[in-house]
Amino acid sequence: MITFRWFGLRDSIPLAYIRQIPAVRGIVSALFEIPVGEAWTLDRLARLRAEVEDHGMTLEVIESVPVHEDIKLGRPTRDRLIDNYCESIRNMGRAGVRVLCYNFMPVFDWMRTELAHPLVDGSTALAYDDAALTKVDLSRGTADLPGWATAYSASELDGLLDSYSSVDGKKLWENLGYFLERVVPVAASSRVRLALHPDDPPWSIFGLPRIITSGAALERVIGIVDDPANGITFCAGSLAADAGNDLVDIIQCIGGRERIHFAHCRNIRRTGVRSFEETAHPSDHGDIDMRAVLTALHEAGFDGPIRSDHGRMIWGESGQPGYGLYDRALGAMYLQGLWEGITGE
Repeated sequence: MITFRWFGLRDSIPLAYIRQIPAVRGIVSALFEIPVGEAWTLDRLARLRAEVEDHGMTLEVIESVPVHEDIKLGRPTRDRLIDNYCESIRNMGRAGVRVLCYNFMPVFDWMRTELAHPLVDGSTALAYDDAALTKVDLSRGTADLPGWATAYSASELDGLLDSYSSVDGKKLWENLGYFLERVVPVAASSRVRLALHPDDPPWSIFGLPRIITSGAALERVIGIVDDPANGITFCAGSLAADAGNDLVDIIQCIGGRERIHFAHCRNIRRTGVRSFEETAHPSDHGDIDMRAVLTALHEAGFDGPIRSDHGRMIWGESGQPGYGLYDRALGAMYLQGLWEGITGE
């Protein structure tokens, strides 16, 4: 199913517009108003689902219930926070939402150094350059960075970065394992599939460890708790930022075990070492062979939700960078056309 991300009632793009995209019948959303670490209630999840269904679509994916930094850091408070996370998963199951996309990136979610990078066709897109990242001023906290579920003041950010000075990749893997050992059984019993998103970009930033960066890392994740509920989000754009990641091989390895529960399909063009720009979805606009990706997903038996991921800003549109209506709608139709051509469905 082709899906579309919607940021709730705060989104400038109404569900009524999304409903008019012929390929889209599923929505990816979240409860953005709930502070990180608090349990999500069944009542709020049910209201979100009803809002989507009132517009003739289904709530297919929660993206995401953020993982509190204390869990990633392995602090003593993590057990209480994991209990809350488990309650959110239970309530997702009770509300009938079956896929939870989440990530385990320390402090920062997806990272870009330009939010309106000009492309040759006159559109603008998200872009990243590792050299430019060194010039980012963190003295104002996260005020100048892309918006996520959590914003930090300068003092909060300093404290977090200091806390991570004692957490390397090995320790972060241990903390992820501790988390998965407790949440996967709850997800399995709640009929919810966990879909861990790769780190974006797939390398260390600001000296912080990032561990979900390759096919080998994704295989390690699903092996920590060997249960069908413990799976991944296959994000083509995130993984392809590292030219060493073979997307088709990753799909064959992970998808063959039926552990790909969600797919983000966007295209990028690598512009240097640890440098890339996001592009239109069709294969010839970037470095990703989207037909090969979707073919591999189909051959692996994937039948889950697919999202047209970040889009360019085109036709004079303004709004949240990466999340305009027009280019994501074009992407959704392109993906649907490819999928029909590959599957005959």
